[in-house]
Amino acid sequence: MVAIGGPALSGDTFESFNPASGEIIAHFPVHSAAEVGAAVRRARAAAGAWAETGFTARGRVLRAWRAALVREARSLARLVHQENGKSYPDAMLELLVTAQHLTWAAKHARAVLGPRRAPSGILMANHSARVEYRPLGVIGVLGTWDYPVFGPIGTVGYALAAGNAAVLKPSEHTTATGLRLAATWREAGGDPALFQVVTGAAATGEALCRAGVDKIGFTGCPATAQKVARACADTLTPVLIDGGGSDAMLVDHDADLDAAADGAVWGAMSNAGQTCIAIERVYVHERVYDAFVAKVTAIAGRLSAGPGAPIGPMTMPAQAEIVRRHIADALDRGGRAVVGGPGAVGERYVQPTVLVDVPEDALVVREETFGPVLTVARVTDMDEGLRLADATRFGLGGAVYSRARGVELARRMRSGMTSVNSVLSFAGVPSLPYGGTADSGFGRIHGPDGLREWSRSKAVTRQRFPGPLRTTTFTRRPSDDRRIAGLLRLLYGRR
Repeated sequence: MVAIGGPALSGDTFESFNPASGEIIAHFPVHSAAEVGAAVRRARAAAGAWAETGFTARGRVLRAWRAALVREARSLARLVHQENGKSYPDAMLELLVTAQHLTWAAKHARAVLGPRRAPSGILMANHSARVEYRPLGVIGVLGTWDYPVFGPIGTVGYALAAGNAAVLKPSEHTTATGLRLAATWREAGGDPALFQVVTGAAATGEALCRAGVDKIGFTGCPATAQKVARACADTLTPVLIDGGGSDAMLVDHDADLDAAADGAVWGAMSNAGQTCIAIERVYVHERVYDAFVAKVTAIAGRLSAGPGAPIGPMTMPAQAEIVRRHIADALDRGGRAVVGGPGAVGERYVQPTVLVDVPEDALVVREETFGPVLTVARVTDMDEGLRLADATRFGLGGAVYSRARGVELARRMRSGMTSVNSVLSFAGVPSLPYGGTADSGFGRIHGPDGLREWSRSKAVTRQRFPGPLRTTTFTRRPSDDRRIAGLLRLLYGRR
């Protein structure tokens, strides 16, 4: 996600806007550092009892929250459409995936985090061993605007399931949605102190980083991620970073081209291309390149951006300028637009654009465009495709279309997640970890890894009976020392 521009700040309040019309949606307070600190203290006071409530009771509240979200689905989807700009059907799809993740976290938290026995080993056979995962305490969440329901709840829901409290600073572009999430939590019977929302822009987010939370979850661009990490470093607050990406798709010679073309266009242009895991680059085997480009051109050429169209407005108008600059740079370097082009970028909407013959040093290839723009390049084979796909500073997601080599190529791609013969599907599987490598960040949300991300491991041993050897004592005898040396050779001396 690229974080550029922002709402109108005026003293102690700010305004958010409908990106399609520019109309003011609402005014919100800019919470001060003192107010953020007070929210964190309230959360900490409630976190202890929540942690001791147990997995069953926490799961019951989380399922009630899911039910409240479903009851409010239509109004919430309309709010997301109004505030973010994505289509109402896509907002409903976001809610469906969110409900699936909440269900998984509530159901599996005990199995992932609860106490379990661990093998003691031959030297410690007289001890029992166990490990469990304890809550961290209070989690600060710096929310995203591209998926203002799924993004925050993908962290908040898992953090709550792990026994933590959470304080969310939603994106200033989707503040009303963040507040609605907290309202549904309260309607479900959740303790208001366990999930709170503070509102504002960068200063409020920085205050949350410095407010004494036990960990920060952040989604945004690498430049902002560096600022977040620096703010957290002052208090040694750990941070999870989802730093965006420029995801690539590989299309091998044996791919289902109809499916690949459909996946490429939807993966690149849904939500107006404003998706961290959007497909921005496609590398196609030379044997099927022309056919693939023809199919992509036909599909994208039927799409449009505008009121009531499949593609909505840019949530941040300033982002349109980034898209304009990337398209212009690609064309100046010899690229061609087979759909859209320099006239595709308007004040609020960007029309679908497909670029070919773009050199690999162009901005649209090297950077995250975050708009409905797709580049398609010809490669001699998938080894070249992989080399080019991996030749960026990002490593978030990706996709491979191939009948014979899909899994092999997916495993070789330098990304945190890769789908085979589909796009973005890994985000919809709650049991899978979500996250990237390199400038795309570190840490994982979702799945067992996501639950453990908001917890700390706790190891416990218990001596069941005295051992035959004296080891951890100053009363150790020479015979014990000889036996220890003998065991070392016997157990570990062989190659």
